[in-house]
Amino acid sequence: MNRVASLFGIKYPIVQGGMVWCSGWRLASAVSNAGGLGLLGAGSMHPETLREHIRKCREATRAPFGVNIPLMYPQIEEIMQLVAEEQVPIVFTSAGSPSKWTGWLKERGIKVAHVVSSSYFARKAETAGVDAVVAEGFEAGGHNGREETTTLCLIPAVREAVSLPLIAAGGITTGRAVEVLGAEGVQIGTRFALTAESSACEAFKQRCLDLNEGDTMLMLKKLAPARLVKNAFSDAVRAAEASGAGVEELRELLGRGRAKRGIFEGDLDEGELEIGQAASLLKGKGIQTVEEVMTELLNEYKTTLNEPGNSYC
Repeated sequence: MNRVASLFGIKYPIVQGGMVWCSGWRLASAVSNAGGLGLLGAGSMHPETLREHIRKCREATRAPFGVNIPLMYPQIEEIMQLVAEEQVPIVFTSAGSPSKWTGWLKERGIKVAHVVSSSYFARKAETAGVDAVVAEGFEAGGHNGREETTTLCLIPAVREAVSLPLIAAGGITTGRAVEVLGAEGVQIGTRFALTAESSACEAFKQRCLDLNEGDTMLMLKKLAPARLVKNAFSDAVRAAEASGAGVEELRELLGRGRAKRGIFEGDLDEGELEIGQAASLLKGKGIQTVEEVMTELLNEYKTTLNEPGNSYC
């Protein structure tokens, strides 16, 4: 049996990324109900908001679901205690070292996966005792690794570095098989961020579904690298970076709530519009439901396996 599906108790080794301002209980429960693993995105939730989403997700699905927790979350102790109290079965950690919290979570019966951007960090995660790693290439939306390693190069490197179940992420939006690279499952963000069940605003979804190749760019590398849609805000960031702006100047330009302003409230000019390169592959599709996306992914996967010369399994 597939190790990722077996580890999480799901039908298909498809994980929905826990994205800020997109991954609420409606999206997570829909993915879990469709046989994948839905994740709540804790990064844009106050603790009590997360508790509400956990409880609503549990009411909406009997299938496993989890929570994605950026380890730079300002109230990290409170949020970890909360997921333990609510008996969340699975936690995906990111944006920090897993060494502090992995053992604590596993002692409480919680399975842990950690998102990495290099084989070096994959080895560190394995040493920390995580149950699986998500290797995310720089094609991904939102916050990214500084290495700028593409998924095509990253997955084989991580596969060679660790023996853990390996989930591929970054630029994955179709059902094309990734086993040939060494992955055993996929984490998909962009595709699910633009579904009907995503909590992102409709204006953001429509803008992202109209993107062409090259309409996103990895920026804010002096702070925390993020892939953004090109707009007035990203133009201002690019100009500041070109003029040699330091960390404090960039932090002031970013301000507070910039991602909420763009993704959740729909300010397409001055908001921080985080999305992956793969958005351009979705042009013309329109806003789909999670069920439609999962059906397409599975059909594409089966078609790939049956193409002449393919024997991944």
